[in-house]
Amino acid sequence: MSGLSDKVKGAVNKVKGETKDQVGNAKNDPHLQAEGKVDKLKGSLQDGIGKLKNDR
Repeated sequence: MSGLSDKVKGAVNKVKGETKDQVGNAKNDPHLQAEGKVDKLKGSLQDGIGKLKNDR
């Protein structure tokens, strides 16, 4: 898998996570907020992996 692919997937997960986090906040749903935070973290990790692959 290329670094660019990881970076794109990371960006998608960050956006998905932010959306879940905000909707969970608006609906006062801590479970949905937690899911969003996990998705954002996953996206950040994927982005970092993509950057590492590009640096090699």
